[in-house]
Amino acid sequence: MWIDTHCHLDAAEFDADRSAVRAQARAQGVALCVIPAVERSHWSAVAQLAAQQGDAYALGIHPLYVPQASEEDVLALDQALTERQGDPRLVAVGEIGLDFFVPALCEPAMRERQWRFYTAQLMLAQKHQLPVILHVRRSADLLLKGLRQCPVVSGIAHAFNGSAQQAGHFVAMGFALGFGGALTYERALQLRRLACDLPLAALVLETDAPDMPPHWLYQTAEQRALGQAQGRNSPAELPRIAQVLADLRGLAHHDLAQASTSNALRVLPKLSALSLTGG
Repeated sequence: MWIDTHCHLDAAEFDADRSAVRAQARAQGVALCVIPAVERSHWSAVAQLAAQQGDAYALGIHPLYVPQASEEDVLALDQALTERQGDPRLVAVGEIGLDFFVPALCEPAMRERQWRFYTAQLMLAQKHQLPVILHVRRSADLLLKGLRQCPVVSGIAHAFNGSAQQAGHFVAMGFALGFGGALTYERALQLRRLACDLPLAALVLETDAPDMPPHWLYQTAEQRALGQAQGRNSPAELPRIAQVLADLRGLAHHDLAQASTSNALRVLPKLSALSLTGG
């Protein structure tokens, strides 16, 4: 059994065949997907989708959506978490975090705005005793600062690509680190080294579908200009991504499946009730 701990199954790219995409993933052994929301308007949709597909979801405001978010959205998130506290499929607050890669988000005023929304959502996760799913993009140190100021029960540092030292700090706080399609690229030497050196108990698997495609789906800008379409990432790719990680670590595929599933259940404890019933 596999758990895709980060999959945007609600994305428009899946509108035409969403149920078929999920069925294909299930046929590949992906028992559960965690569907994180990115803004207020998505919250009801991800909750409904998780119920329809037998999956889990998280509610939050993604840093890329902070520019158009309002302070009222934070209050609405508190209310939504309160109203849905009995929903076994609500497993985390997310996707939240900080993004210092996108130039427009690096301006001082926008950095401060991101920080306010991030810390406000950490406080909600603390209040509702929920883990968090973190967006980490050139922001690991400041994310860690927020967690020290406002500790949460656990969580996942999604698409982690920081240093070994930063990884160690997240792990010490009870977090797992999410690895996906990026580690399938041979040139991702630092990321591959980190994926090999970290304790196995620190790793969870994700696709970030439809984003973060593995190398076998990727087309360069030149290839796309020649009419070669980029493949669509989906949760069905998780076992193949996992095979790359298993090979890098010298693990049996089955052992990685067992370990990564156990890790996901540890950091997102509400998943246990779903996995035990097949979703």
